[in-house]
Amino acid sequence: MKRIITATVQNKSGVLNRVTGLLQRRQFNIESISVGTTETPGISKMTLVVEVEDSQKLEQLTKQLNKQIDVLKVSDITDKAIVSRELALIKVGSSGQLRSEIKEIIEPFRATVIDVSKDSLAVQVTGKPEKVEALIELLRPYGIKELARTGVTAFLRGNQPQVSELPSYSLLR
Repeated sequence: MKRIITATVQNKSGVLNRVTGLLQRRQFNIESISVGTTETPGISKMTLVVEVEDSQKLEQLTKQLNKQIDVLKVSDITDKAIVSRELALIKVGSSGQLRSEIKEIIEPFRATVIDVSKDSLAVQVTGKPEKVEALIELLRPYGIKELARTGVTAFLRGNQPQVSELPSYSLLR
């Protein structure tokens, strides 16, 4: 089962390496990861999408992440009301004739053309991963020359408390 895990961490050198190393040693596959600074100086937020076999493995993952010295908080937000987005940049081969056709395809996705060259068109799309994937599949027949995706980033909607269904073990350190 895919789970969306957020981790609030110290913005220090090596934290990302330690977190991904832990996941690798425990044989968790990271489907996507995004990391960025937060509204608090010195604090970053990681959003990880991981494939987890069962709730016992999920609990193990949460406990192990919470044991990391620079990890301040870990939450499984998969089953919560969340806002999640991904960004993709897609370079598609296009001649002058195909450009209007491609623009018609991307319009319902609220995607935008961000670069035009003689033989290609670069498109930017943001949204839920399913939306991004759907646009990529529609553009494949035109010949995708290059594709870059950010991975999912997410947080809870509204004023929900930052509590996961799993107990937080950060106080036990």
